[in-house]
Amino acid sequence: MDSVKNSVMIVVSMAMLVSCRHPQKTTVVVTNPLDLARTEIVSFDVHALDSARHAGTHLIVRDAAGNTLVSQPVDVNDDGKADELLFQVTLKPKEEQKYSIEESGSPADTVQATLRTYARFVPERIDDFAWENDRVAFRTYGPEAQRLVDEKQPGGTLSSGIDCWLKRVDYPIINKWYKKGETGGTYHHDDGEGLDNYHVGASRGCGGIGVWKNDSLYVSKNYVTHKTTTNGPLRTVFELTYAPWKVDDITVNETKRITIDLGNQMSKIEEILRPSAPLPNCTIGVTLHDKKGDVKTDSLHGWTSYWEPLDDSYLGTAVLIDPAHVQRFQDFRTTKKDLSHLYVVAKASEGNVTFYTAFGWKKAGRFDSFEAWTTHLNEVAARLAAPVQIKTLK
Repeated sequence: MDSVKNSVMIVVSMAMLVSCRHPQKTTVVVTNPLDLARTEIVSFDVHALDSARHAGTHLIVRDAAGNTLVSQPVDVNDDGKADELLFQVTLKPKEEQKYSIEESGSPADTVQATLRTYARFVPERIDDFAWENDRVAFRTYGPEAQRLVDEKQPGGTLSSGIDCWLKRVDYPIINKWYKKGETGGTYHHDDGEGLDNYHVGASRGCGGIGVWKNDSLYVSKNYVTHKTTTNGPLRTVFELTYAPWKVDDITVNETKRITIDLGNQMSKIEEILRPSAPLPNCTIGVTLHDKKGDVKTDSLHGWTSYWEPLDDSYLGTAVLIDPAHVQRFQDFRTTKKDLSHLYVVAKASEGNVTFYTAFGWKKAGRFDSFEAWTTHLNEVAARLAAPVQIKTLK
């Protein structure tokens, strides 16, 4: 009996010792190398911590004042363990800030996000895939939309182009708008949140790709499979795959990895192309619709943009890319419907191409002119070229 009592006392004592143990803390320094203020998501490599120390614990982020920030663990290699910890920073020009990564007893200790990123497969709307953050929303088209076109039935769309949903609220609208469409309403009319009045059709929309060869653009059809890697308050990542498609006698296998972060106007797109022979390029398009807008290209900063009148407002669309990866920019215009585009003809020698597709709607209140929009693009390009620096203090 005494041995049982002693064992119980040891277990209780160990539990009290564990519960009284001070949480471990790691300090990280985040530095802005630019003469430009910035707010963006940064990624801390969890492997920089002592894995034995934080195993089985939750991690939180605090700023220098002790405030707990919204954070998001990300499992990159799909092994059930966090590889990255995301959090948002706001830095003045050349500013350095310290943050602490600390153990937390439970997820309940973390801050609940009021804003978020989001993406999902939409089977109730002919297999769309849609994604958004607090500023913009996008969608592209799936196998059911292609089947309807192939079988000459109404309601389908045959395109691997990217659609822009023009939102002017910071909360999620994807589910709400699709529900509106299901219940007899429409998201093609602005009831105060925004609308979908951006036409894609057979075009590249805002950032669809192809291969330019023999004075023609070869493109894939609708995506066939999807996989979401992470869906959270700060970052959402997913992949779309496409049926093999042809560029003359070259067969192309394509996977599109898309990332959208909180607080910006763009999606990051990583094209993973596996062709049967080397491709001459990967060409990224921005549709010119009726060609009544203004065009500007900045080869130094690596972007091309179109500012067009759209109903009662204006819309700026753009593609940004590392200038070192560009073969040329091309303004291609034709009388054929949906086929006039601004093209970024990018190098594809290694099969992988990374770029950003972005849009800014005047009615959303952030950009009131083409000049304001292109100034923003220059700032984005500068931030992409000089990312924030993260250092762990031992």
